[in-house]
Amino acid sequence: MDSNRTLGLAVAQMGPVNLADSRKAVVGRLIEMLREAKSRGSEVVVFPELALTTFFPRYWMEDAEEIDRYFEKAMPNPDVQPLFDEARKLSMSFYLGYAELTPEGHRFNTSILVDKTGGIIGKYRKIHLPGHSDHKLDAPFQHLEKKYFEVGDLGFRAFDMDGTRFGMCLCNDRRWPETYRVLSLQTAEVVVLGYNTPSINIHWNEPVHLRTSTHLISLQANAYQNALWVAAAGKCGSEDGFHMIGSSVIVAPTGEIVARTLSEDDEVISVKADLRIGENFRQHVFNFAKHRSPEHYRLIVDRVGAGEPLV
Repeated sequence: MDSNRTLGLAVAQMGPVNLADSRKAVVGRLIEMLREAKSRGSEVVVFPELALTTFFPRYWMEDAEEIDRYFEKAMPNPDVQPLFDEARKLSMSFYLGYAELTPEGHRFNTSILVDKTGGIIGKYRKIHLPGHSDHKLDAPFQHLEKKYFEVGDLGFRAFDMDGTRFGMCLCNDRRWPETYRVLSLQTAEVVVLGYNTPSINIHWNEPVHLRTSTHLISLQANAYQNALWVAAAGKCGSEDGFHMIGSSVIVAPTGEIVARTLSEDDEVISVKADLRIGENFRQHVFNFAKHRSPEHYRLIVDRVGAGEPLV
């Protein structure tokens, strides 16, 4: 086992991105946090989900032109190219979430992994889309990911970058254990993700504090049970009057939170992640090859919803 496997890992939380904010202004904020992460010795920076715009699924829209303005037709594009240029100049890697409009007209909630040369080495399209597609007239806001996005078609994949194996997911994916197990079965060591989580649950009267506690429980439990480092970057605060939770974190394979944001503004947190911790757990606790019995787990893939007990 390599006695010196460490990774400078940073999370760049974003405060509000309002409707009036331009792509240029938002990218400028990302560049400033990229520079701060570099000054701390970080090698990889995790930016949030839909980092380039406000969380637009909260709004009901029918006009295609109005919807399209929130989507990126190419990546990088002229608005985002400065971030790629600065990352290459600083020899930094990053994860970025954005709304993708493909040449064929498909819309996805997407994230990419960019290496220190500025090359996109991995792409993920969100699979667990929350919310609804109908117009809920009585709700305080909408959560229309099922209206504006298609279910991702790339699956959960792991990517090698500079000697470390990364997996990606987005927001609601972080609450589903299958996400992390599929990535861990591909020997992922670090899972990076962005999120935008409203403080209010429009479907039932969920206490606000639970929005944060379930977020953290999901990250901590899955980091431990899959021997992973998990780095989660939120976009938070009040966007044009609509509040989202903060609590961006970096979680170790022990399940412990080793860094957490204190604000609801742009804020960088960072750690020197010891990758040997995950190696130890994969060898001595969650040794999949030694202990798993997938023949007894068939219901996980054979059933979508809950059903009758087996007889």
